[in-house]
Amino acid sequence: MNNAKNWMWLLVFGSLWGIMEVVGGEAFFKNNVPYASVWLSGWALLMLGIARGLVNRPGSSTLVGGTATLFKLAYAAPYFCHLLGIFYIGLVFDLAASAWLKNEKKLSWRVFSTGVVTAYGGYSLFAVTITYVARYGPWVAGGTSKVLNHILAGGSLAAAVSLVLVPLGLRIGVGSETAARRNPGWATAGALAVLVILWTIGRFVS
Repeated sequence: MNNAKNWMWLLVFGSLWGIMEVVGGEAFFKNNVPYASVWLSGWALLMLGIARGLVNRPGSSTLVGGTATLFKLAYAAPYFCHLLGIFYIGLVFDLAASAWLKNEKKLSWRVFSTGVVTAYGGYSLFAVTITYVARYGPWVAGGTSKVLNHILAGGSLAAAVSLVLVPLGLRIGVGSETAARRNPGWATAGALAVLVILWTIGRFVS
C-alpha cells in the first residue's frame, strides 16, 4: 500500500483503540471491574497486531498508540495517567515489533514474544513513571507494592492475553493487507469512512 493508505489505516486502528478506551474504559472503571486495564490492553494488543500486519514498518505502532492517546484526550476526562499508559503500550509494541517482526507473516516465537514484552514492558514503564517520576498521589501512596502488583499481576494477565490476540491480530492484518492491495480504491474509501464515523461517534459518547 502507498503512504497515504498506510497513514489512513494506522489512524483507523488507533481510533478503534481510542474509542474502546473512551467507552469501555469509562464503563470498566466506573463499575470497578477487576483488572480493567487488562481488558483494555487486550483490545489494544489486537489493534496493534492488525495494524502491524497491514503496515509492518518501524514507527507505525507508535502512531497507532499516539492516535489512541489523542482520541482519549479529545473525548474523555484528561486522566493523564491513562494517556501515558496507552502511549507506552504502543511505543513498546513498536520497539519489539521493529526488532522481531520484520517481514514476519507466520506464527513464531517472535510473534508471541512481541506481545509478552509489550505487556510487561508497557506495564513496567507506566508504573515506574507514574510512581517515581510523575509522583502521582495514589501511586505514591501505594508504593512499591502497588507497582509490583501492577507489573506482576496485571502485566502477567496482559501477557497471557497477548499470546492469543497478537498472533490473531497479525494474521487478520496480513490478510487484510492482501485484500487492500487488490482493491486499493475501496480500501482507501472504507478507511476514510470508518475514520469519520469513529470520530463522530466519539463526540456523542463522551
